[in-house]
Amino acid sequence: MNITIEHEGNKTIARLIGRLDTAAATEVANDFQTLADEAAGQIVLDCTALEYISSSGLRLFLTLRKQSASKGGKLQVQNINADVRQVFMMTGFISLFEII
Repeated sequence: MNITIEHEGNKTIARLIGRLDTAAATEVANDFQTLADEAAGQIVLDCTALEYISSSGLRLFLTLRKQSASKGGKLQVQNINADVRQVFMMTGFISLFEII
């Protein structure tokens, strides 16, 4: 699992690449903390290359969403594939996030 983070003005784009399973969630927790530190702005999680997400990965998304909301920021998730969308739908996360 890799995450690349880019800045465009007050927008932060995080590109998630690979499988966000339990082991990977532990590995990328620091990257998500970096995003949380910038949660007052706009954060876009680009999931074009995200192949899989586990409950540990969902927890990272949810924590970032809460931190963003508490700081008045905006969190968007974009380009989720059919498998990831299915997980979001089954868990109810589809209604918690702005998916573009």
